[in-house]
Amino acid sequence: MQDYSVNQFLKLAKTPKIDIEVCDVTLRDGEQMPGVVFRADEKLEIAIRLNEVGVEIIEAGFPVVSEAEKRAVQDITNLGLDSKISVLSRSVPKDVEVALDCDVDMVSVFIATSELHLKYKLHMTCAEAVKCAFETVEFAKDHGLIVRFSAEDATRTDFDLLKRLYRKAEEYRADYVSIADTVGIMNPRTTGYLVSEIKKEVDIPICMHCHDDLGMALANTLAAAEAGAKQLHTTINGIGERSGNTPLEELLVALRVHHDVDRYDTTKLTPLSKLVQSCSGVMMPKNKAVVGENAFAHESGIHVAAVLEEPRTYELYSPEMVGSARRIIIGKHTGAKALKYITKKMGYDLKKDEICLLAEKVKRCSEFKRPISCDELRRLIHDLDIEVVYPGP
Repeated sequence: MQDYSVNQFLKLAKTPKIDIEVCDVTLRDGEQMPGVVFRADEKLEIAIRLNEVGVEIIEAGFPVVSEAEKRAVQDITNLGLDSKISVLSRSVPKDVEVALDCDVDMVSVFIATSELHLKYKLHMTCAEAVKCAFETVEFAKDHGLIVRFSAEDATRTDFDLLKRLYRKAEEYRADYVSIADTVGIMNPRTTGYLVSEIKKEVDIPICMHCHDDLGMALANTLAAAEAGAKQLHTTINGIGERSGNTPLEELLVALRVHHDVDRYDTTKLTPLSKLVQSCSGVMMPKNKAVVGENAFAHESGIHVAAVLEEPRTYELYSPEMVGSARRIIIGKHTGAKALKYITKKMGYDLKKDEICLLAEKVKRCSEFKRPISCDELRRLIHDLDIEVVYPGP
């Protein structure tokens, strides 16, 4: 394990040890992103890749939605992956029956518990809603499934009520209770407090399902883990409804850097991200953490010079760790040392004054607000009134 300097602050802050597992919900919650539909073959490929990363649980879908969705879930369960396969279930036994037909390992039985959702969505009293939920939990347990009881909109539910519901879920033999921050209202401090208080109420594991409406899904998920949450929910690239969910790739790298959790194969993260971008049509910003095109790109002369000497100066972790590669960008901020390195890689051996001339040309060309390709750089070199020496391959 690389010795990240941040570890000194973890020790000073007395950061607790964590015991976690990851449940990726890309194939269910991720597909609820407007305009995203995964074909059956795409779902299979994504599930296989998640299994290769080492994700413990894959939420494969919501099989009661359609026959096609049910068949896709069945195809995934038939792969015989090491990852457990879970599906979503409303608080009705019919959904559990469909899950059983798919031969899944786990169901996530959910019911909205906030006054807002009960009044305007379910049009039910709390007593009516939870009666349906716990009857469904009991039905699923009687049929041999692992059951996660999920309180939808938990973070806007009356706190005393929420604690009672989770205690009741444990009485009904639920294997997990799940906190769904459905509209992303939490921050790390409130998340940590909520999880630690729920942990006092139940002995079964707690799950944390975060949305990113305030841009804090990752931070909240980490705070939940540090407060004792066991199961952390993610989607690849953070796709999902509205602003999306906790990004798998960011969580796994953060767990490795901050908590020495190194059992996941992070070298597969960038290829997996690209696969999901292709299948979903949702392209990541260039500056996206971990998997963005610019995550390991360097242009500034000072930065490039340091990175060429020792990559750790401006890279917290190596690009190879996440299946990516370093890129040295030619542009307005590219210095002489970087140009010397790039041109040598291209097969040229330019003298110091020639590099300076080339740097001036690069700066003038880059005023068009775009980086310069190697082919363009080659033309600039040949346009110089110098004798070009080729040192060989």
